[in-house]
Amino acid sequence: MATHVPDLVNADSAPPVEYIAEMRRQESLLSTGALQSAILNSANFSSIATDAKGVIQIFNVGAVRMLGYAAVDVANKITPADISDPQELIVRAAALSAELGIPIAPGFEALVFKASRGIEDIYELTYICKDGTRLPAVVSVTALRDADEAIIGYLLIGTDNTARKQAEAALVKAGALEKAIFNSVNFSKIATDAKGVIQIFNVGAERMLGYSAAEVMDKVTPADISDPNELIVRAQTLSNQYSTNISPGFEALVFKASRGIEDIYELTYIRKDGTQFPAVVSVTALRDAEERIIGYLLIGTDNTVRKQLADEVERHRHHQEVERRRANADLQEFTYVASHDLRSPLRGIADLVEWITDDLGAEPPGEVKRNLDRIGQRIVRMERLIDDLLSYAHAGRAATERSRVDLEAMVRGILEIQPAPSAFNVELAIGVRPFQAIAAPLETALRNLLGNAIKHHDGVGGRLRVEARRDGYYCEISVVDDGPGVPPQAGERIFKLFQTLSVTERGNSGIGLALTKRLIEVHGGRIELISPVAAGRGACFRFWWPMFPESAGLEQPLRGNP
Repeated sequence: MATHVPDLVNADSAPPVEYIAEMRRQESLLSTGALQSAILNSANFSSIATDAKGVIQIFNVGAVRMLGYAAVDVANKITPADISDPQELIVRAAALSAELGIPIAPGFEALVFKASRGIEDIYELTYICKDGTRLPAVVSVTALRDADEAIIGYLLIGTDNTARKQAEAALVKAGALEKAIFNSVNFSKIATDAKGVIQIFNVGAERMLGYSAAEVMDKVTPADISDPNELIVRAQTLSNQYSTNISPGFEALVFKASRGIEDIYELTYIRKDGTQFPAVVSVTALRDAEERIIGYLLIGTDNTVRKQLADEVERHRHHQEVERRRANADLQEFTYVASHDLRSPLRGIADLVEWITDDLGAEPPGEVKRNLDRIGQRIVRMERLIDDLLSYAHAGRAATERSRVDLEAMVRGILEIQPAPSAFNVELAIGVRPFQAIAAPLETALRNLLGNAIKHHDGVGGRLRVEARRDGYYCEISVVDDGPGVPPQAGERIFKLFQTLSVTERGNSGIGLALTKRLIEVHGGRIELISPVAAGRGACFRFWWPMFPESAGLEQPLRGNP
């Protein structure tokens, strides 16, 4: 098959158009992400999806209706913690820290800490609406993972809990079982005595479960109409969590509530006709004036719609992951083909130039020599472009090998290999101790940013500063220079393929920053540009790199909110 060879003499510095177009198509497909289109536009539930750092990516119509914010007010700007009751976050973080023995910050981390470790997590939360009013909600949190089980985001699905809160308030006011349960058909309300035997079975429970009150009152416990396999799993989980033996029956349903611990969980009820339906159940211990437990109240809501929504999210996530992997495979295949198709003719052109130079002798005419030199320069640039494209394709695969990173030693090692000019003043302000991380791509990203700062400086001398500090469970690294800076209109463009600040730049493929951004994001970090830094000059490339815990038992990096 004949291969089209671009005109290298007249191509100036632009790569072949057909290869650029194909690369941009592949990049566009990849950039859709694993979260886009994942949430159905249900107005009955607030569905909020975030990226791995907690920044809101999707804010569905239900969330807009319940909370009053437009999606554009919150997407890519804030985390769910920013629209939650801050006092509740403090209390929740303290409770989780005490329960799990790990310090947890009272922010987004407190909302997703259990979910990030695969622990079922459904809890009550007060949202702050745009108009300042408060909305009590029951929130279910799910960690969204890719095919390699790496967390790529979180899904928080909330239901308006106002009615249940009002029912609980009325129960406290009434002060007795006889008047505790409203005959609401929207909630199953089951009250038991202290031993778990059902005493009250409201019309909502009758409607949802198919039993009449007479068939269950003083006869069975809620455990008798629950999925027995779920009771076994729940009892085992609680036994491990609290280091005590809990039987897989009614005790498993009320163990936390009996100890004054907030308990909201998912449970599958068994109807009279044998069918099953998922419910979200809130359990409260009922106490007399001496604080002795006299019974339990289990208030349930039909969770079928939320389960269907979660299944739909999972189907979308799987579809997006398949598309991402296909796009990566297509990108790599294209890059390898492009490399093969271009290297051979390039090598042939280089050989021809060498033979012509030899034939011309030691002193060829000046204009001829200049043209041959220009051809040689373009050959070198095209070979570099091919190498950069291969690096970019490989960057789509996340590395997994972890090692102990001494960041200051890493930066000094890079500067020894590619030193700054002697007139440059290089400062290091590394305020983080050695940590566990995936080191190889981190070093590549740093090398690109340091080289970029030096190469694009417009002065004989300059100032280059590398700063680092711990930010939650990330290492925040800044590479700051006092060069010409980056124009505001180019802030987003420079992170894309084949983009440079000037059409006159030579020897620059326009891939370096795109490669750096891809390496950082594939490994769970993010990067931002701040320019100018001072007096209309300078640029600061700041990025967050995930740190792993020292304990070998946790396979995923600890997630905070950089």
